Amino acid sequence: MQLNQNARLSVAPMMDWTDRHCRYLHRLMSAHTLLYTEMVTAPALVRGGALHLLDHHPAEHPAALQLGGSDPHELAQAARLGARAGYGEINLNVGCPSDRVQSGAFGAVLMKDAALVARCVSEMIHATDAEITVKCRIGVDDQDPETVLPEFLAQIIAAGVTRVTIHARKAWLDGLSPKENRDIPPLDYPLVHRMKELFPNLHLSINGGITSLDQAQAFLGGGLDGVMIGRAAYHQPADILCAADARIFGDGPVTTAEDTVHAMLPYIEAHVAEGGKLGQITRHMLGLFAGRPGARGWRRVLSEGAHRPGAGTDLVLEALAEVTALDASPAPV
Repeated sequence: MQLNQNARLSVAPMMDWTDRHCRYLHRLMSAHTLLYTEMVTAPALVRGGALHLLDHHPAEHPAALQLGGSDPHELAQAARLGARAGYGEINLNVGCPSDRVQSGAFGAVLMKDAALVARCVSEMIHATDAEITVKCRIGVDDQDPETVLPEFLAQIIAAGVTRVTIHARKAWLDGLSPKENRDIPPLDYPLVHRMKELFPNLHLSINGGITSLDQAQAFLGGGLDGVMIGRAAYHQPADILCAADARIFGDGPVTTAEDTVHAMLPYIEAHVAEGGKLGQITRHMLGLFAGRPGARGWRRVLSEGAHRPGAGTDLVLEALAEVTALDASPAPV
């Protein structure tokens, strides 16, 4: 039940973005927000033996693993591997619209086969004690969401799923790119609210187009159980996460972007000492001061210098000075 509480606010799984360095950064800003991995395909784990994709720092928890796949037995094996690696939640991707995902017969295309999804989650549930959840769309292509979504939810609930995140857009698998699928299909927030009314015992989170904690609080106040934020949490992480513990969970201080930078320094030092590149971490930090004086200087110093040989914490502090110097300058008279 603790993960249900953490799921009041979550950061969406985002390919190429929410890797272990990103999650560690986000955790420093919020102790309670639920963090998701990038999608990991079940075949990569089960057939490819790519168990390094499950690597994470213990401090990232509460963290959930998102899996992609469509073979019930293979997903059950992958879920078992994820639970063994320490993830308390395993999420099945039924929302990604990319061509690569479609060719593997998983992601949003699975909205067309609710019975298969039900078999997948049933086997996953029986394979592990980790909580099995689903992230889906309201429908795909020419489906009628008013009909398709409640039927889909009823089948996966019957299979044992008790927590679902709904991206409140259709996915157009024919004619729109993955990027266009994040913006062009219209959002239907009222439909998600109706699903909560129809399935009151289902822990239901909403996703799609949410850019502020004010919006998140409005959805929670309107009866939904959780809010998942994607791009805004990545591009303006301080705006979303620094006040999340106080405002969404009522437990914890309001953190700052400056404090987060200083708290990241030991992690960065360890990564570089082990042969890692500074840019592997700082690419996730570029938006920390979004909208603040000095943000451009912060981004410039990191972008230009992070890939140079020997780059480390000194460069991060140099970039931070671009912000703090402006903060300390006297206001114009």
